[in-house]
Amino acid sequence: MSRAMEQCHFVGKKEDLIKAKRTFKTLEDRDVLIIYHREVFYALDYYCYHAGGNLETGDIEEIGGQLCIICPKHKYKISLAKGEGLCKSLDKSKKPPVPIWFSKGVKQRVHTVKEIDGDVFVELSKMPRWIESDYFQGEQGKEKRAKAEAEAEANEGTDSS
Repeated sequence: MSRAMEQCHFVGKKEDLIKAKRTFKTLEDRDVLIIYHREVFYALDYYCYHAGGNLETGDIEEIGGQLCIICPKHKYKISLAKGEGLCKSLDKSKKPPVPIWFSKGVKQRVHTVKEIDGDVFVELSKMPRWIESDYFQGEQGKEKRAKAEAEAEANEGTDSS
């Protein structure tokens, strides 16, 4: 096995991942979502950088020329390829001002996906700087997610129709 492949994690057979479309894996204590969309594999941190929402059920749309996953919790838009948070604002240089999408920078850690002979591997990001989605991979973020999930379940039990 080459040195480059030693850092990769086998995540499944290509045909199985294509059928699943979205797959959750924990790799080196990091929760990762693998997505197959429009004949391309993507991998990114499983929890949204904003409030830890589960991205697995998020819609995928083209926004500002980029494929994005939309967090179902608060509708934050995240580019699948780069992990950029996208936001809509007015371009005031135009008369009248027109809405445009712009990048808030990389907010979600994305990982490299490699396919070799029908096997799919993920190499975790080595980007040295802290990225917002890192918070929800750590202990404090896990505790915050667990507390929010418990509160949501408690609220479901008290909701009346």
